[in-house]
Amino acid sequence: MKKAPSPLVSLIPIVVLVLLLFATIRTFGSDALSGGSQVSLLTTTAICILIGMVFYKIPWKDYELAITNNIAGVATAIIILLIIGALSGIWMISGVVPTLIYYGMQIIHPSFFLASTCIICALISVMTGSSWTTIATIGIALMGIGKAQGFEDGWIAGAIISGAYFGDKISPLSETTILASSITDTPLFRHIRYMMITTVPSLIITLIIFTVAGLSHDASNTQHIAEVATALNEKFHITPWLLIVPVVTGILIARKVPSIVTLFLSTLLAGVFALIFQPELLQEISGVAVSGFDSLFKGLMMTVYGATNLHTDNAVLTDLIATRGMAGMMNTIWLIICAMCFGGSMTASGMLESLTSVFLRFMKRRVGMVASTVCSGLFLNIVTADQYISIILTGNMFKDIYKKKGYESRLLSRTTEDSVTVTSVLVPWNTCGMTQATILGVATLTYLPYCFFNLISPLMSITMAAIGFKIKQHHEEDQSIIVN
Repeated sequence: MKKAPSPLVSLIPIVVLVLLLFATIRTFGSDALSGGSQVSLLTTTAICILIGMVFYKIPWKDYELAITNNIAGVATAIIILLIIGALSGIWMISGVVPTLIYYGMQIIHPSFFLASTCIICALISVMTGSSWTTIATIGIALMGIGKAQGFEDGWIAGAIISGAYFGDKISPLSETTILASSITDTPLFRHIRYMMITTVPSLIITLIIFTVAGLSHDASNTQHIAEVATALNEKFHITPWLLIVPVVTGILIARKVPSIVTLFLSTLLAGVFALIFQPELLQEISGVAVSGFDSLFKGLMMTVYGATNLHTDNAVLTDLIATRGMAGMMNTIWLIICAMCFGGSMTASGMLESLTSVFLRFMKRRVGMVASTVCSGLFLNIVTADQYISIILTGNMFKDIYKKKGYESRLLSRTTEDSVTVTSVLVPWNTCGMTQATILGVATLTYLPYCFFNLISPLMSITMAAIGFKIKQHHEEDQSIIVN
C-alpha cells in the first residue's frame, strides 16, 4: 500500500502556488494572465509531481491519467468559451449589445440600476440554468449600461455575477444543481426547495446592499448618459429589429437546446444582422477601402476571431465597444488547461485527499460539520480550479459522514452548492473566475468584494446550521465513528 503524503507535505505545492501567484500579480499586474499565472501553475504542478515521484514512488502514468481526465472534463467548457468569444464580438458589432444599451439606459433608472441588474440576471439565469450564458449575453449589455451611468466596474460586475449565480444555483436546468443533487442522492426538486432556506435570505440581503449603493450613487448628471446615447446612435444603426437576436436566443434556451448549439446559432444570426444593419462598420474593421463582398466577409471574420477597435467621439464608448473575439479567450483557455494540470497532479499524488481529511476532524457537531463542508468546498475550488470536480469530491467525501450521523442528504447537497457553486467565480484561476473576468473585462479581485450573494451564501449556510432551522437528525451522533 502506497504511503500517502502528510497534510504538511501536501501544503508545499499550495504555498508555492500562492507565493508565485503573488509575485506574478505584483510584477505583471493585469497582464498576469498573459503567461505569468500559467507558468506559476505549471511550475507548481512540476513540484507536486516531483515530490510524489521521488518520495512516495507514485508513477508518472498516474499523474498523466489524472491530468488527461481533468483536461477532458473541461473540453466542453473550452469550446463554449471560444463560441462566447465569437458571440460577444459579433453581438457588439452587429449592434445587438449597443441597442440593448441604448434602450436600457432609457428604461433603467441609475438609482436602481444595481438592484435591477441583479434581478434581471437572476431571472434569466433561472430560466437558462446557466450563469455563463447569462453573463455572456445580457451581462455584457448591462456592463455597458452601468459604465454609461457612471458606476465602477467592480460594482456592475458584482451585481451581474450575484444575480447570475443565484439563478445558476436554484435553476432545475443548471448542471451544478443537477450534479449536487445526484452526487448526494437527493431528489432534484427536494434539493432546490431546501436551498431556498439559505438562498433567498442571501439574495434579499444582497438586493438591500445594491439598493442602498444605487441610491447613494449620484444620478443627477444625466449629461454623460445622453452623450453616450448620442454617440451610440451615431456609430451604430440602432433599431428594434436587432432585438430579434436575443429573443431568438432566449427561445432556444427555453426549449433546452444545448448551450453550444444555442450560442453558435445566436452568433450566426447576429452575423447575418451585422451584414444587414452594420455594413459600414464591417468595412471599417476590414480596412478595405472599397465596399463589397471582400470587405464585408473580411470584417465579419475578423469580428468573430479577433480584436476590434472602432473609433468614436466618446472615449467611454470607444473603450466599451472594443471586442476581443475568439482570440481574446486564448489566455483563459491556456490558464484553464494549466489549472487542470495542477488539480490532476494534486489528486494523483494523494495530496488533495490528505488536505481534505483535515476538515473531517472538525465534524463532531452540526455546525462544525457544515462549516467543514463549506471550507472544504472553497478549498477544493482553489486547489482543483473547477467547480464540477469540487462538487463531486465534496459530495463523495462527506456523503457517508452525513448519513452515519443521521442527517438528511439534502443538508449536504445544499451545503455543497452554498460553498462550491457560488465561490468558484471568486477564485482567479478557477474556470468560472477566469471565464467571467474575461467576458466582463473586469479582474476577479476587482469584482470579488462586490459579489455579495456569493460571499453571503456560505456564511448563511453556517448560520442556518447554528440555528438548526429545518435541520433534522434521525438519530444521535454515533460516537464510535472514526474519521480517518
